[in-house]
Amino acid sequence: MATIKYKGEVFSVKVNETVLDTLLNNGIAVKNSCRSGVCQSCVLKAEKGSLTEKSQQGLKDTLKTQGYFLSCMSYPENDLEIVSSTELQIPVTIIDKKMLNSDVLYIKLKYEKDFSFYAGQFINLIRNDGLTRSYSIASLPSEKSIDLHIRILPSGQMSNWLSSNASLGEKLYIEGPIGDCFYSGDKKEQPLLMVGTGTGLAPLYGILCDALGQNHQGEIHLFHGALNFSGLYLIKELFLLAEKYSNFYYYPSVLKNEIEEVNQLNQLNQEVKVGAIDKLVFQTIKKMKGWRAFLCGNPELVYSLKKQLFLAGVSLKEIYADAFLPSAK
Repeated sequence: MATIKYKGEVFSVKVNETVLDTLLNNGIAVKNSCRSGVCQSCVLKAEKGSLTEKSQQGLKDTLKTQGYFLSCMSYPENDLEIVSSTELQIPVTIIDKKMLNSDVLYIKLKYEKDFSFYAGQFINLIRNDGLTRSYSIASLPSEKSIDLHIRILPSGQMSNWLSSNASLGEKLYIEGPIGDCFYSGDKKEQPLLMVGTGTGLAPLYGILCDALGQNHQGEIHLFHGALNFSGLYLIKELFLLAEKYSNFYYYPSVLKNEIEEVNQLNQLNQEVKVGAIDKLVFQTIKKMKGWRAFLCGNPELVYSLKKQLFLAGVSLKEIYADAFLPSAK
């Protein structure tokens, strides 16, 4: 039976128990969120002992060589001596916040030391008590700040705190960036498909602005879906971008078409599609071969659409997906 030494204490790892489980079950607070190896918020560092390949899957090579690993994916095969990863945390300050619609909060963070990222990647936002959540970056590196779109959930610890309690000047920490869902700048003639639901718009908005800023020449089609009209946001901004750039097409969509919302649409003098977003994609774009796709938001939609696009001729290497997994607590 393997053991874990952490902060001077030694714990035995039970059968089929991860390092994260062992520490949490022994009353040791370890920041974590998805517990499925995606968000990377539970990263720890092994100073002694060997690590399994699975426990480091998805980490940067520079972190792997230093002994960092995902505690939620680590089933140790030998004794480990581990430490926290606080040196990876970067202090940030809230410098702006506002509501984008009734349940999506906009937060702007200023980082206090060098931080490299691509628009569309995600970071782990860490409160001073260790509470951690993952959010996608909607801003460009040139802005020297990080924009987040945060859906306020009824039981969301972080989202409700940010909305109701956090004030301008609040100090937090971030880790990252994580993910390969971003604009690479190559193949400027390639058509781009972007599909997202809810705050899945956040990474897509960042990727869109990056592509347009780098003078992407191919067509760019952005589909954003919500249950009803009130769930959409940045509508005017995106329609204005569509007017400014002839190669950009924006398709807001809703599942429910309510009378009150029709009146709002008429005021916009713009069309909002009604129906399932994946069906709207294929009704609008008939041939997908040779396209690059970015899919963000609801996991079921992301996984389903990824399969549909592959069957429609899109190479798996050209499909970049960011499924928004719920936190495990």
